[in-house]
Amino acid sequence: MFSAFHLSRFRLPALSLIAAALTLTACNAPSVSTLPVAPESASGFRTDLQTRHASKHMAAAANPLAAEAGREMLRRGGSAIDAAIAMQAVLTLVEPQSSGIGGGALIVLWDGKSVRTYDGRETAPAGATEKLFLQADGTPMSFTPAQIGGRSVGTPGVLRALELAHQKHGRLPWAQLFEPAIKLAEQGFAISPRLHLLIASDSSMRSSPDMVAYFLNADGSPKAVGTLLKNPALAAVLKRIANEGPDALYKGAIAQEIVSKVQGHSNPGSLSLVDLKNYTAKERAPLCTDYKRWQVCGMPPPSSGGIAVAQILGTLQALETREKHFALASMKPLKTSAPAGIEPSPEAVHLISEAERLAYADRAQYVADTDFVPVPVKGLVDPTYLASRAALIGDRSMGTASPGTPPGIEVAYAPDRSPLRISTSQVVAVDDQGGAVSMTTTIESAFGSHVMVQGFMLNNEMTDFSFIPEENGQKVANRVEPGKRPRSSMAPTLIFDRQSGEFLATIGSPGGSQIIEYVAKSTVGLLDWNLDAQSAINLPNFGSRNGPTELERGQFSPALIQALKDKGHSVNEIDMTSGTQAIVRVKDAQGKASLTGGADPRREGEALGD
Repeated sequence: MFSAFHLSRFRLPALSLIAAALTLTACNAPSVSTLPVAPESASGFRTDLQTRHASKHMAAAANPLAAEAGREMLRRGGSAIDAAIAMQAVLTLVEPQSSGIGGGALIVLWDGKSVRTYDGRETAPAGATEKLFLQADGTPMSFTPAQIGGRSVGTPGVLRALELAHQKHGRLPWAQLFEPAIKLAEQGFAISPRLHLLIASDSSMRSSPDMVAYFLNADGSPKAVGTLLKNPALAAVLKRIANEGPDALYKGAIAQEIVSKVQGHSNPGSLSLVDLKNYTAKERAPLCTDYKRWQVCGMPPPSSGGIAVAQILGTLQALETREKHFALASMKPLKTSAPAGIEPSPEAVHLISEAERLAYADRAQYVADTDFVPVPVKGLVDPTYLASRAALIGDRSMGTASPGTPPGIEVAYAPDRSPLRISTSQVVAVDDQGGAVSMTTTIESAFGSHVMVQGFMLNNEMTDFSFIPEENGQKVANRVEPGKRPRSSMAPTLIFDRQSGEFLATIGSPGGSQIIEYVAKSTVGLLDWNLDAQSAINLPNFGSRNGPTELERGQFSPALIQALKDKGHSVNEIDMTSGTQAIVRVKDAQGKASLTGGADPRREGEALGD
């Protein structure tokens, strides 16, 4: 299943520049001040969640109304992608800060025979240039002025990706999949505590009259928890999409309003009717690599998530091969009095964080849209290369990692030092026939661009490009270019038993540039520590984006923090608002298979099955 990427069309001899580029990268490693905070505010940690069990099918999403819509489609005999489409439609309504039909998605799917991936990432409009986020004096804009308004809106892709996947793997009629969302939009849903918190904490909402009218009371206060929120405009849009397909969004009156609001904003963008009409979702080859006795399959570029998770796991495996005392399986989590109830050992946090430093260093240097940039994907996950990277890890923290020199480099690029912020949601599903899906879906920052069209939010995905197009005469791989897809951290993941080929788990998370940390942590919890789905998700978040070692605030003991400091780690306790969902296939003593699932206690999600 290993993905092959053909780079023969890129023939720019630049190997002589690589050493200079890597030296520049080391000088520009991220500091505490440049690392972005979580894209969505923390809203507590639920302690009532238990692993769910099912015998036939299961769906999980970041909101229980969405999870219920997914389960409803599975009960009707739908496929995993049918469930994902229904969940996405509901999330557009009940989790407007995180995802929706105005954004994009990356999908990793198992149809019972092979792994397929579908790229619904937004694209830069034809009118965008690499100077999009530069001020008149040539310096990069600050984030909020770049985010708010039409400037940041990329061509939405989620509906086209869902359409493509449904054409190949759907069982239920397209129109049926929107029925739960249409009903909720017409009848209303109760504003949840998390949505209320995000409305109340959004400092830019008042610049959008549509958002003010929808989310705020007449006196300007946020609508209270439990308020019945109806969205007839979105219901009408979803009805058109149900009846006409995605063309309802990409052509005609809705498309015209999208373009008018983007181009007519005080901070205008260039998105056009031609951009919408020409958008194409892509099926890409999955990125599948071996980890011990498992095979882990993720998303290739423009996502950096699949590469980074594969690098982290491959580096950890190489470490264990080199020195047995680095074996993660022996580093079981410990019970604590913190809300999560357990914490990883200091040794495990140390090793995983060091592996992540190396992966994030490579990510910033090399990864971008492979339709535009020759990314050495095979070299980045090559076991020999990862063994050389693992050799850099010892008993003390390296502090900051420099990118390596993987096989297959053809072009030298300047490092991307732009911090990434991305507001996302995650859905997973397993159907009656054993098919599975992991879909990470996004509009970028909380409430996206704050441009609202007929009841849904438009993305601000353009800010996932580097604000700085070049440095010292060298181009940044993830710079803005017309038609290009911005680099993502999204890491929808499927896991298989390597020997039998049997499906084992579907997992993924939102969380901005920390998605990679969240998915790696939960995967290690499932595979190396044999945790159940809910416990693996509950495990406190930790890791490093090649800056300080980040620990989830309030979840780690003073003893662990001190142990990390003794190993040379600079520790930063922060909110780490993941939204991981996972479904795991298990067998009893008699070999009978069933499903277990979990949802992230840091959000409002739920896993539901029969």
